[in-house]
Amino acid sequence: MALNDKEREELIYLARSSSIKNDMDHLSAIAYNPFMVNGRVDVDKWIIFLNGYNEFINHAPKPFRKMIDRIMKL
Repeated sequence: MALNDKEREELIYLARSSSIKNDMDHLSAIAYNPFMVNGRVDVDKWIIFLNGYNEFINHAPKPFRKMIDRIMKL
């Protein structure tokens, strides 16, 4: 999708805007990742989120099937 001249000029104007840059810096500084704890992903929080999301979209859980492979290589 190609930009027309007006859209291109608007992007150049915004790229030079100090207020937009300051706003983006502020958003970056206050960004919060709820799954990170002490610089590492908290798997328990991730699983709680996924279970809640599956309930929200009404996704039926699949029954657990025991893995029967002895040698699994990636």
